[in-house]
Parts: sequence; C-alpha cells; structure tokens
Amino acid sequence: MTRRFLFLLGSSRPDGNTELLARRAAEQLPETTEQRWISLADHPLPDFVDLRRDADHVRPAAHTAPGLLLDATLEATDIVIASPVYWYSVSGLTKRYLDHWSGWLRTPGLDFKTTLAGRTLWGVAALADDDPSVADPYAGLLHNSAAYLGMRFGGVLLGNGSARGDVLRDTGALARAKEFFATEAPLARFGTDGTSGADGSGSAAGTGDAVGSGDAVGTAALTP
Repeated sequence: MTRRFLFLLGSSRPDGNTELLARRAAEQLPETTEQRWISLADHPLPDFVDLRRDADHVRPAAHTAPGLLLDATLEATDIVIASPVYWYSVSGLTKRYLDHWSGWLRTPGLDFKTTLAGRTLWGVAALADDDPSVADPYAGLLHNSAAYLGMRFGGVLLGNGSARGDVLRDTGALARAKEFFATEAPLARFGTDGTSGADGSGSAAGTGDAVGSGDAVGTAALTP
C-alpha cells in the first residue's frame, strides 16, 4: 500500500517551531510518499457534542471542516499530530479534532475504528521546558488513543527553543528528525510506557529528544 501521510498542524499560528520541525522530518520521506498538510486553525471545527444517548451521528458533508478532516483521516495511512505542547498536552485545536473521533466512531457506515486499525499515529511537538518528561501527558494521550483504535504509535518527536525559529538551532532535534519516520512503529498497547521519563534520553513516547519551543506552553506560562 502506498503510504499517505496526513500532517495536522495544531498551532494557532503559522510557521511555528512545531511545524518547522515536522517539515524537517517530512523532508526525509521518499518522493513516492504522499503528503497532505492541513492547518486546524484554517479549518476550525465546531465544539464536539456527544449525541450517543440522544441521536445518531451522521456523516458530515464533504465541504464542511468536519467532512474535510474526516475524509483526510480515513484516507491516511499515517496521521501526524503536529501540535505544540499547551499545558502539558495537545493544543485546544488538536484536542477538538480528537474529540470528533468519538463521533466518527459512532457514525453508521464509517467503520472508523476498523479503518484506522493497523495504521500509524505519530506526534511532533515543541515545548518551552528543558525537561522532556513534561511532555509525557501529551505522549500518553496519543499513545492511548492509538491503543484504543488498534493503531501503531511511532512516538513523539520533540524540539528545543523559545522564540520563533529556535528549533532550527536544535541540532539534536534536527538529527532525530532525519530518522523519525524511518523507524518501525510498534502496535500501541495499553499498559506499556509511551513516555521518556525525566532523564532526557528519549523523546516522549520513545523517539529521542531534547525539548522546547516558542509556540508552546512551558512549566506555567504560555509562550507567545
């Protein structure tokens, strides 16, 4: 099967450190690999409403933001969540997208869980802290989401910086970006540790890293 990578940009601003790092990693993909980049800020989703006890979910129209993102998700063999770390987890834009998975799981005729099973979920993130363990909740969210759907999980590539573009000076992160998508992603399983620990020897969820970024939330404050 031809690999089709969907890069979902979860920052509220363009060209942030997370996106820059994701694009460096994507440069290493073979030319035959399809890439699709979607900014969640450019296609804002409505608040997710849980209808499971009130009504059936219906497939969103293709011309709407939910329809576009649903179709792109179903078509992808590899889904890359490229979100900065906001308060130790994914951005609000990204969390809203993931919340909509709950509705798509219950939409008749989609077979959302069956379709995504065996495909691969990846993460790319920048955060404003020198301790990679602060990204463990972020990695855990993605790892457990992948485990629930029977997906593979390739880990989270982290980058270091504080101002816009600083990640391009993080030579360690750039080196890891060259190999990130070349790794064989294992099936995600509940009960396995998808985090790096506090020693900085690996990125959140096992890819290797140092951390930080100007489009991310650090220990207690939002970095603009």
